Amino acid sequence: MTPAPAAAAEPLPIEGFRGTPEEIERQWLEQVYRGRGDRMRQLTWRAVLMGSVLGGLLALTNLYIGLKAGWGFGVAITACILSYAIWTALHRLGLARTPMTILENNCMQSTASSAGYSTGGTLVSAFAAWMLINGAAMPLGEMLAWVFLLAVLGVTMAIPMKRQMINVEQLRFPSGIAAAETLRALHATGGAGLRSARALGWAGLIALVTKFWAEGLTLVSGALAPLMIGTWIAAFNQRVLGPAWTGRTVMLSWEPMFIAAGAITGLRVCASMLLGSITCWMVFVPWLQHRGVIQGSGYGALVQWTLWGGVACMVSGSLLAFALQWRTALRAVTDVTAMLRGRRRDDDPVAALEAPAAWFLAGQLGAFLGLAWLGHRAFAMPYWQTALAVVLSFALALVACRVTGETDTTPVGAMGKITQLTFGAVSPGHVNVNLMSANVTAAAAAGSADLLTDLKSGYLLGAHPRKQFLAQFAGIFVGTLVSVLAFRLLVPTAAMLGSDQFPAPAAQTWRAVALALSHGIGDLGAVKIWSIAVGGAVGVILTLLPRLFPARQHLVPSAAGLGLAWTFHWYYGVLFFTGALLGWWLQRRHPAWAAEYTFPVASGWIAGESLMGVALVMAEHGPALLRTLLGR
Repeated sequence: MTPAPAAAAEPLPIEGFRGTPEEIERQWLEQVYRGRGDRMRQLTWRAVLMGSVLGGLLALTNLYIGLKAGWGFGVAITACILSYAIWTALHRLGLARTPMTILENNCMQSTASSAGYSTGGTLVSAFAAWMLINGAAMPLGEMLAWVFLLAVLGVTMAIPMKRQMINVEQLRFPSGIAAAETLRALHATGGAGLRSARALGWAGLIALVTKFWAEGLTLVSGALAPLMIGTWIAAFNQRVLGPAWTGRTVMLSWEPMFIAAGAITGLRVCASMLLGSITCWMVFVPWLQHRGVIQGSGYGALVQWTLWGGVACMVSGSLLAFALQWRTALRAVTDVTAMLRGRRRDDDPVAALEAPAAWFLAGQLGAFLGLAWLGHRAFAMPYWQTALAVVLSFALALVACRVTGETDTTPVGAMGKITQLTFGAVSPGHVNVNLMSANVTAAAAAGSADLLTDLKSGYLLGAHPRKQFLAQFAGIFVGTLVSVLAFRLLVPTAAMLGSDQFPAPAAQTWRAVALALSHGIGDLGAVKIWSIAVGGAVGVILTLLPRLFPARQHLVPSAAGLGLAWTFHWYYGVLFFTGALLGWWLQRRHPAWAAEYTFPVASGWIAGESLMGVALVMAEHGPALLRTLLGR
């Protein structure tokens, strides 16, 4: 198979299609898939192998910085650019016979994303918290099996969600758009494609420089610290805003990639995030502090109070939105029933391209049986509680995927807290069961959202969704092996966690919630219980209002965006809204320019800042990491 010459230069269907679900899927099949997904090379050994290697390397970076700061880099765009650059160099040197097609690159980034992101997140949160509580490391074999089974559960759980969220609802999944735009620009051969590629390249280069200017000058010389952007921002925060507001995360931060993400996300959701940031960190938190409910300051101390209302808003709104889509649910049940009876609808050509329901059932059943046996053996989890955790995981993965689709941020920790809350009620006093059941939910949410983000890029490029799913599935093998082995080398004992070397803030949060719920839900206290009730009610209202007043739905805040802002820093809402406002202004004043350049520039900036962020982490911590891995 050979690529269509101009495929990479054609505009992406970012704004989606309109009509009934059948009409939308037919338009995609005829206008996007045919001529691309049915002709190009996609799932090849070289794409999977390169994706596995890059994903394994990036998994080390995410694991290390996760233990340091509780944060992780999305690796899809980074892997796209690195693989393209490496393979292009190999081809020009004569070491590779043919260049990699755009859809090969897409399959490669799916493999790298799975290996570098989906398998390691729970290690720095739930697993590290388990070590803190029990004072010992889990046996290596059990860790490998548990992480692999969770990855299988999460990846296959996304199969029934893909058609509804990506094909029918056309959710944006901004990082998926950015990855697709990046690939299109890299593979463009003329005209608008070349202009987009140049715009992406310049944006990425400027982002590289500013990121180094903000955080990397001290790597050259400590004397350059006063010249760093980060130093200027910190001084401004201290002098203008003061410790009271900065302690509530109400401060400025130089992270333009979130401005770029806001330009892709859109004004409604980002305005909702800004509204959530203001009501949470500038109203709710000061009120609690004034009443003496909260004694400390700083994000780690405050988020223990704010996350309950935000998570309840996201959960109630997302579950209600899904329940209102009963016709789509009925269609899914019909398809599953037909599959179980050995029949497939002959008039549905898209079904032949999607991952079949049999893969979903096999993955879920196999993962459940393995987790039930291992959970009973390692954590004394009753089998019925594992079953409850898997069922709850599916419901909350729906929430996480919808939030990711709207805001580009997966609330993994927040979804885990819901499971912790549930098991705090049904199984009070069992800390390990509480922790590891929440681990199931968080891993499923992360794996599902990561796969759907990758499938969004494939959808825009016209990729074969079944082949892309297989590429993603291939990545979990390398990701599991690298992440678990590296974690054991970096954290051989529980004493390493909470130290200056590895503060492990995510693990501290998970541990605190597990211990708080060890005696049942009543220990949450009146403030958190009322937060859950009010947040849930707000989520329901915001979901119903657009259906009751469709002409005014653009004025109704997004429950996902509003709730998410109650779980992260104030300045993220400001950055997202700034980007969305810039994108809206450009669209109004210069529509032709915006249509051609907004997404390439935003994608290039995200890619450039991500690449430099990875480089700075490796430059600062790489030698120590290498010495640790080599035992020196």
